[in-house]
Amino acid sequence: MKQSFTDKVLAVVRKIPKGKVLTYGQVAAKAGSPRAARAVGSIMRANFRPDVPCHRVIRSDGTLGDYNRGGTAAKRALLKKEGVSLF
Repeated sequence: MKQSFTDKVLAVVRKIPKGKVLTYGQVAAKAGSPRAARAVGSIMRANFRPDVPCHRVIRSDGTLGDYNRGGTAAKRALLKKEGVSLF
């Protein structure tokens, strides 16, 4: 059975190590569709699975983007706790 784009995206995001981030575009490329950054954003917005660290996906300009579990403040706090120093 062929893996859906959503499943590929979730698999890529699961592999982002603690303390690291990828952009929406990088996730899209690793999932096989380099021009699908917006689709990755939609998938992340709908993701509430605790095993998928969607807070580790950021915009290409280095800004955070939204976070469906508490907004950008929660996303920033999680990344800071993991040692990410983008801000």
